[in-house]
Amino acid sequence: MRNATIVAPQPEAVEAGAEVLERGGNAIDAALACAFVQGVVDPQMAGIGGFGSMHVYLPGKGIHEVLEFYARAPLKATPDMWVDKIRHQSRDGFGYVLEDNISDIGYQAVCTPGSLKGFETALRDYGTFDWADVIAPAIRYARDGFMVRSHMHWYWTKDQSNDGFANTFDKLRFSRTGRDVYFHRDGSIRNVGDILINKDMANTLERIARSGGTDIFYHGELAEQIAADFQENGGLIDRDDLAKYELSKIKPIWGEYRGNRIATSPPPGSGFPMLELLHIMDQFDVGAMQHGGTEHVRTLFEAMKRMTIDKDAHMGDPAYVEVPFERLLTKENAAKHAASIRAGEIANVSRLDKSQRDTTHVSVIDKRGNAVAMTHTLGSPSGAITDGLGFMYNGTMSRFNPVPGKPGSIAPGKRRPSSAAPTIVFKGDEPSIVIGAPGGSYIAPAVAQCLMNMIDFDMSVLEAVAAPRIVGVSNKIDICNRIKRSVEHELSQQGYEVARSAQTYAFAAVHAIKIEEGVSTGAADPQRDGMAITVN
Repeated sequence: MRNATIVAPQPEAVEAGAEVLERGGNAIDAALACAFVQGVVDPQMAGIGGFGSMHVYLPGKGIHEVLEFYARAPLKATPDMWVDKIRHQSRDGFGYVLEDNISDIGYQAVCTPGSLKGFETALRDYGTFDWADVIAPAIRYARDGFMVRSHMHWYWTKDQSNDGFANTFDKLRFSRTGRDVYFHRDGSIRNVGDILINKDMANTLERIARSGGTDIFYHGELAEQIAADFQENGGLIDRDDLAKYELSKIKPIWGEYRGNRIATSPPPGSGFPMLELLHIMDQFDVGAMQHGGTEHVRTLFEAMKRMTIDKDAHMGDPAYVEVPFERLLTKENAAKHAASIRAGEIANVSRLDKSQRDTTHVSVIDKRGNAVAMTHTLGSPSGAITDGLGFMYNGTMSRFNPVPGKPGSIAPGKRRPSSAAPTIVFKGDEPSIVIGAPGGSYIAPAVAQCLMNMIDFDMSVLEAVAAPRIVGVSNKIDICNRIKRSVEHELSQQGYEVARSAQTYAFAAVHAIKIEEGVSTGAADPQRDGMAITVN
């Protein structure tokens, strides 16, 4: 490799990771410095109260695996605990709305966090830097402050009432810390360009840095503070949940598209739906279609619906349920779906009765050829912040299916199905693309489309992440505002219901690196505020 590249949705975090690369750190060191800063400068998207997965490729050490640090349901949780409170499922299938939003806002919404344990394990097993060193940039941003960015403010003020979920605005003012940090004294929310300072978070990160690891969070004094706060506020997590938290390592699963070998995250991650979509589209001559034209959109949509139906039917924690992804990734299954699409059959995605989601990502490749694709998240923010600690907990219980007996149903200690699909594409034995995205149920469709853009349409990485996208995770075709209205009209004439987004760049936010002849080039999705930095 002649250079290194890092790309993520937050410029402050990208810069922190790039500085680590400049100092001789490897891709894992850079990703972790970036991730800690992301939790400070985009604190409703990720943080030490969250979870995620890291796809790691270290050719010099013969390592290629996925480090899974997913959130786990509280040990006190039961499959039928909320069955009498069900209202409906979100249209995109990402979550379930209950009475009083009990699983979406507040302490009962929280699953046991895994991010900090994941970061520690990654640094110990793959990295080269000191623990306190990778945390230091995050501490500085929390203590000295950073400017509120456009996407952050948009997310804070977005009206999600049509979905039935609590608005982020209400989650921000749920806690005393939230009201102090995110609002002016007159009660108005901080605006774009305002400086946001979170001294409690800085102090918590300093305590973690000084302790040399995560015992303080999962077994020590921070665990005591967290457990006491949850007990006082009716939460389900206690010292036992923190002490017994376990992460896992697993080999990636593989697929193929136009001769490219694609490694991605296994269940409960969403690599297999992304691969299934690619396998179905591999049955069509995508490159001969007009990008964003009627045939292209209709074919993508029908393939996405079939992917979604299979995902909804089978996705869960493989420690609790069988997930037959090997069968779903066969050429026979892809050919069956493709034949149905060619025959003009319209698939139906069913939802329980009756968006953009809250995650972030970092892609890195260093000069040694080490590659990382890490997606981490709060799932959605819960609004809960323990006084004095500064960080917000995940709100992931709303992502479990409250109906017992389903693959994604609630169970004590269970990992909720994740939409993340951190992916590395290989040409031969060498990485050619490092890619991933935040965006809930839209991640798999968005990542797959960007891969097709580069492979079928020979787009540069920037063209690929910026090109118009669609998603099809319900019975409506969701299109971004750059899909032509004539295409929308033709699809409507064919009997499809089309929903046009007001966003120019919509549906997940792909952050990717493309490697050609030893040179890496990164691109940040224009939907968010990020950037790519190359280090020579």
